[in-house]
Amino acid sequence: MRYITLLLFPAVLWGISPSLFGQEPATGMPGAKSGSEDSMSKAAISGSKQDPAAVERGGKVFQTNCAGCHGVAANGGPGAPDLVRSVLVLDDEKGILIAPVVREGRPDKGMPKLGLSEPQIADVVAWLHARTYAAGHRGTYIFQNVVTGNAQLGEEYFNTTGGCAKCHSVTGDLAGIGAKYDAFSLQSRWLEPRNSRSRTRNPANKAGDSASKMTPTVTIKLPNGQTVSGNLEQIDDFTIGLSDSQHQYHSFSRQEKDISIEIHDPVEAHSELLHRYTDADIHNVTAYLVSLK
Repeated sequence: MRYITLLLFPAVLWGISPSLFGQEPATGMPGAKSGSEDSMSKAAISGSKQDPAAVERGGKVFQTNCAGCHGVAANGGPGAPDLVRSVLVLDDEKGILIAPVVREGRPDKGMPKLGLSEPQIADVVAWLHARTYAAGHRGTYIFQNVVTGNAQLGEEYFNTTGGCAKCHSVTGDLAGIGAKYDAFSLQSRWLEPRNSRSRTRNPANKAGDSASKMTPTVTIKLPNGQTVSGNLEQIDDFTIGLSDSQHQYHSFSRQEKDISIEIHDPVEAHSELLHRYTDADIHNVTAYLVSLK
């Protein structure tokens, strides 16, 4: 029951580094390229209110002098922390906090003086602020090519470890799936089939597969023997709510004695796999599904 609660009310909690340096490093962004235009959209740069030219220059300076430790996208690396989530960077105004660190270094924590000019430091500050803005505003993300996996390994995972073939058939419900959706939408649909209904990115996609097929249903048997069934609308540690076939909403206390609650989630298998996928699994399965033309 707790699992269903987490499924219906997801929350991603991001840790914040309490200082610019000397913290536990985060993992860098795979495949990120040098230069602001490669890692950030124009919308992110505009939204950050930084000079685009300064951001472009700062990105190049950062790649040359800082990326070796902090990662090409400033998300951290061996021996150096994530700068995008650093409180020092987030609290900075016009380089007041960042510039002294870049200018003087922190030799006691392994960061030497970089010997950058004041204009170069100002450009790096602009780039870092644009990066933090981009990280906090999903609407500005650039979605790169997701078809980077091995289709053969994806097919193997589909038929064995993933157990996908137990419910799906490449000659049945998945026939021609690779031609129906763009790669990004397809990956979203199989990773989170319920949530993807509202964020399909291909306007040519058909809406025939109703979101209602993905909605969990619940049957509640009350102590007096009455049974109430419908679509699960809300659940927490104390109450559970559902909409019946007449679209009437019902709410019940989960603390009530002798109440019986049975939940059926049609995409439970997908949700369980979210805790077990590796990055390679995701990319490989996507490459396989894309190949199903």
